[in-house]
Amino acid sequence: DSSWERTGYMRFSVPTIPLVVSGPTLPRFSVNEAIERVSAFLSHGNVTVLTGAGVSVDSGIRAYRGSDGRYMNPNYKPIFYHQLVDQTDSGHTFRQRYWLRSYLGYPSVRRALPNPTHLGLAALQHTNVAPRIITQNVDGLHHRALDLSPEIKDSRILELHGSLHHVHCKHGHTVDRVTFQDWLSVANPRWKAFAEETERTGERLRTNPDGDVAIEHLGQVYRDFVVPECPECQAEGRANSIHKPEIVFFGESIPGPIRDQSFHDVEKGGRLLIVGTTLATYSAFRYVRFRCSLSRLFPIAHEQAAETRC
Repeated sequence: DSSWERTGYMRFSVPTIPLVVSGPTLPRFSVNEAIERVSAFLSHGNVTVLTGAGVSVDSGIRAYRGSDGRYMNPNYKPIFYHQLVDQTDSGHTFRQRYWLRSYLGYPSVRRALPNPTHLGLAALQHTNVAPRIITQNVDGLHHRALDLSPEIKDSRILELHGSLHHVHCKHGHTVDRVTFQDWLSVANPRWKAFAEETERTGERLRTNPDGDVAIEHLGQVYRDFVVPECPECQAEGRANSIHKPEIVFFGESIPGPIRDQSFHDVEKGGRLLIVGTTLATYSAFRYVRFRCSLSRLFPIAHEQAAETRC
């Protein structure tokens, strides 16, 4: 795939929301009033749901943003797509950093269970009140919630930013994340022992929504971390394969079919329910703009404790 070879450096900015949130302050409602309003909103059916990281907080997966809608860690620096696929030594270092942090963080994501929000949304899908979910999350918890309703097809959940549970190399060979995690353990016995000791002592590493953890404050370095080669590439005589989780990195475009399906789902729905996202990333906020451009009277409900674009 030639797209993996494009490593030209560009300047990117991490999206955030304006310091001053425009528009009038929305009134606050009691719990009972909120329940009545949401129930009335849902009673019409044909609702498309858009979810973000806030939905998974009660499953133990930390959100990036706090109550003011901004990053809780002001020094947060994500790895960009062009850094991950860079063929130079610098790119190799970025991959060591990414995969070590992900190696330590993935087990908690894998163990996470759907919380009442996931289960409630799954119930809305089961009853066909909200047949379509578009999620920015990569943890797969909406799918796990639907395991209780096997007759509902997973295709009714659109993972806008991909899934942590699959990995592929630049030549298209795919492996499930559990297997890849085993490869990392075999290649890195020291880090396997570190992870097991952390588990034994009950020390909780701070897990981010994309399944990685910060380790720099622990005094640990990642220069010795080994990212294994793709065995299928090796069998084909290819060297220097690069592994990437099937998620959309900053600076990477959402795949065309996913993008097109998401707009179709928003247009098809009679209403849009937004849960657990500040809409700071334009990839999410554009759905509000798109649907409002089709009809200014289109009903939108936004449930989010933090400040938002709306």
